[in-house]
Amino acid sequence: MAETGNGAPQPGAQGNEAQQPAQPRMQVLGQFIRDLSFENVLATKGAQGEVQPDVEVQVKLDARKRPTPNQYEVYTKFTITSKNKAAEGILFILELDYGGLFQIENIPEEQLHPFLLIECPRMLFPFVRRIVADLTRDGGFPPLNLENIDWVALYRQEIMRRAAEQQGGGAAGTA
Repeated sequence: MAETGNGAPQPGAQGNEAQQPAQPRMQVLGQFIRDLSFENVLATKGAQGEVQPDVEVQVKLDARKRPTPNQYEVYTKFTITSKNKAAEGILFILELDYGGLFQIENIPEEQLHPFLLIECPRMLFPFVRRIVADLTRDGGFPPLNLENIDWVALYRQEIMRRAAEQQGGGAAGTA
């Protein structure tokens, strides 16, 4: 309760400071490339005819708790394949496993998993985009500027894939 000038509690005042829950907090402690591969297939085979790239991007997510309290590792794995629409063949294959180390506090346990696989990759993505653009440019192609990713939709797809995998695995075990 708040006090009046004479030390008496002020009527109607509440101690809101003690009742408010702590605000969620996320801090990026570090970012790193865990694995990287770029294969310029076009350079090894040589360009024949017209080149019309068709780019396919696959993203996988993973997160794990570290031994240090409230610290987590989050990994985004990108597999990018560029194929030539005008002729059969692959132009390049890029694989990037990019990780971040996060300090996360005041997130309820039931919300931690989606937070790790939605918000953390969202924080890492601008750096992934830059690495991909630089690699494709340095590999002899126009820089590939990745489109924004709907991390919520990607998370939902991953949950559905895992659920289907568990159902399929359980049914195979009982048959």
